[in-house]
Amino acid sequence: MKKIWLWSIVAALAGFLFGFDTVVISGADRTLQDLWNSSDLVHGVVVMSMALWGTVLGAIFGGIPTHRWGRKKTLLVIGILYTISAVGSALANDPITFSVFRFLGGLGVGASTIAAPAYITEISPKENRGKLVAMYQFNIVLGILVAFLSNYLLSGIGLNAWRWMLGVEALPAVIYTFLTLVIPESPRWLLSKNRLGQAEAVLKMIDAKSNVSEQIQALEESERTSRSVSIYQRQFRFPLILAFLIAFFNQFSGINAFLYYAPRLFEEAGLENNTALLSSIGIGVVNMVFTLLGMFLIDRLGRKRLMLIGSVGYLVSLSLAACAFLFKWDGTVVPPFLFLFIASHAIGQGTVIWVFISEIFPTQVRASGQSFGSSVHWVLAAVIPSLIPSLFSSIGPGTVFLFFDAMMLLQLLFVILLMPETKGKSLETITASFNSKIITDKISKPAIK
Repeated sequence: MKKIWLWSIVAALAGFLFGFDTVVISGADRTLQDLWNSSDLVHGVVVMSMALWGTVLGAIFGGIPTHRWGRKKTLLVIGILYTISAVGSALANDPITFSVFRFLGGLGVGASTIAAPAYITEISPKENRGKLVAMYQFNIVLGILVAFLSNYLLSGIGLNAWRWMLGVEALPAVIYTFLTLVIPESPRWLLSKNRLGQAEAVLKMIDAKSNVSEQIQALEESERTSRSVSIYQRQFRFPLILAFLIAFFNQFSGINAFLYYAPRLFEEAGLENNTALLSSIGIGVVNMVFTLLGMFLIDRLGRKRLMLIGSVGYLVSLSLAACAFLFKWDGTVVPPFLFLFIASHAIGQGTVIWVFISEIFPTQVRASGQSFGSSVHWVLAAVIPSLIPSLFSSIGPGTVFLFFDAMMLLQLLFVILLMPETKGKSLETITASFNSKIITDKISKPAIK
């Protein structure tokens, strides 16, 4: 089990770089807009959101190398992309060059949301799978916290502080890249490629005392049910719907828009620049604490119950934040409302999304299924934050928060009515339950004559 934890931690470090890369730009937000004299629209779409558009492509096409090259090689390439992006962004002297290198980092982020959860899911025992995959999310929020802290510490070193903010990511990126060289390939992926001997060797490394032949037989049976199939066949319709909806609601909570523009949002509430940056660190701390709590609870309470808790927290926090801006309450009340919002996200959507999407598809189409869910997530994550500067200046933060609040009411209905529980079930059992649901649906429908 120690080996599984170590391998999972290495794979989950892709999440640390994901979190750092996504949020570090917030510290350079105002500086870059002033430096390159960009309009709100150009700044939002080109400078701030170009990494997110790279993430969209990384999510759409990341399933291809994850499936063809394997989980391990894809994680290695992701580390290289992060490294190049960090160095190039820090050295850029114009918005176009800057955007190109941020785009490369985005490719790494998008692909990591497929390869890392898939890898951890496929090496984990069912009783610990939730917390192990959730380590990816924990590393995301740890990266977010470190990015906020780094931005605060580097903010006073001069006009080129933004270069150091972005460039410091190269150090963990290089470390992560070398660590991916020492982890084994996923045994389920090896089996899907008919590399039986290598799959058996990895399974023995995981647990030398286990009955490897029985595990191989169970995996082969699961593979036979999903070999040579398309992710868009009818048997995968229900998991596709689930992946779409959980990703859709994740972004319509407003989480990425909030993280990208946290210092600006606090300034809109009336806080000074240094106070705004310090409050952003508070966001990172709350995010990490409640992600840890979510990791502790996900295999105890289950995925669905955490989503219910998070949905209620969203409704309360977003309602209060909307009222604070609409009725011009004192700016000091805004940080606690937004801390409640981030806590609700961390314990619910933040902990659950990558675990849940990685569980609901069989091995042969897992990369494609995760690519679909990640693509929905990142298309929205690119579009929504790119509009935030214009929306804040036109309709105001209060109305924006009110809209997100209404979307979270719909998420609550989704969780109650549609979302199944996957806690404590093997990946093969989850696949079989979806297949039996399709068969039951076919039998229950009368034949049309």
